[in-house]
Amino acid sequence: MESAGRARDRVPRIDPYGFERPEDFDYAAYEEFFSTYLVILTRRAIKWSKLLKGSGRVQRSGTVKRYIRKGVPLEHRARVWMGVSGAQAQMDQNPGYYQRLLQGERRDRLEEAIRTDMNRTFPDNIRFRKSADPCLQKTLYNVLLAYGRHNQGVGYCQGMNFVAGYLILVTKSEEEAFWLLDALVGRILPDYYSPAMLGLKTDQEVLGELVRTKLPAVAALMDGHGVLWTLVVSRWFICLFVDILPVETVLRIWDCLFNEGSKIIFRVALTLIKQHQAFILEASSVADICERFKEITRGSFVTECHTFMQLVCPCSPQSCTRTSGTFWRISSDLT
Repeated sequence: MESAGRARDRVPRIDPYGFERPEDFDYAAYEEFFSTYLVILTRRAIKWSKLLKGSGRVQRSGTVKRYIRKGVPLEHRARVWMGVSGAQAQMDQNPGYYQRLLQGERRDRLEEAIRTDMNRTFPDNIRFRKSADPCLQKTLYNVLLAYGRHNQGVGYCQGMNFVAGYLILVTKSEEEAFWLLDALVGRILPDYYSPAMLGLKTDQEVLGELVRTKLPAVAALMDGHGVLWTLVVSRWFICLFVDILPVETVLRIWDCLFNEGSKIIFRVALTLIKQHQAFILEASSVADICERFKEITRGSFVTECHTFMQLVCPCSPQSCTRTSGTFWRISSDLT
């Protein structure tokens, strides 16, 4: 294998989404992975171009589900997300609504809450810095402000800034980012971002029960140390893995999330825990457990997004044509 220095010369310090690679980034391992993944991306791009020929709206189907699980090329991502999530239909049925929201009545508390988080959103992304031209902070502020006025029961909740930021990076459109945020917060993940966060709390409890069923030794370790699942996975759920897993891996997860719903979050969480079960079980304290849950979101296992997603969403004919049933049955694919 070539030296890390030579790999660093070829792999850009800034990734395609504007994020600076960290100081400890493994350039050699990434280049080795990406040389293989680029072939897959090229092949998928050709297939997607044929599937999307014409200007029609992308709709859910067995074929689309299979294609999405194998990965959506960046150039098609916004169109696919808008179609399968229902966001495109909502935008088409409500022309001018987004602009009317931006011109709506002032709500000082909402605006101040959003403004407070602007500089905290992706400080490692050059496109969100005040020095950027254009600076995406203004775009992000608009999307969050419009959503807060649209859904006053939610308003603004920390975590939504990271989600909206990714939507902006993918769509490059304020209005599309707004409608995708509406699809996520209003329909796909109801009550995740409401003041009581009942949906978020319930799904973390469901994950705990799934682990108890599928990985009882991990559940016993957590119980033995009195560790609540909220302590170790709350950011996984509320940020939808943003700033936790590598960017391309998060986007592959979101490809499936927009099409298949919240079961994808459980599948990702279970895959991470199952893959690193032995490592987690070596923990001997609460602090050690928390640190190990951070460690399992790093390294080649999560960087190699295509292999990772093949484990999260196996695309056998049976799993790709199944469209109903409880997550309890679906999650058995992981065992």
